[in-house]
Amino acid sequence: MSRTNAGYTITDSIFIGKAEFVIGHNPSFSTPYVTWECKDGDNYFWGHYLTERKAAERDLLERAQTELSLQEQQKPPQTENKDKGKERDR
Repeated sequence: MSRTNAGYTITDSIFIGKAEFVIGHNPSFSTPYVTWECKDGDNYFWGHYLTERKAAERDLLERAQTELSLQEQQKPPQTENKDKGKERDR
């Protein structure tokens, strides 16, 4: 089952944690490509409207990279296990 929003068919998506970013396409529109952030599979917002497929792909990846960086900054530091990575004594 394909998803649509505002006349665009969603062709690609990428999840970064709980955040989803998508590409929509409609060849009849003057800007036939759009990238959106999406929540809950049907709440699309912050659209970036583009004329070329490669530009949409680039924008999708840039948005995902930005989200990944934000999530990494918010992640609490992990405590390291002192024995992790050490070989057992024989």
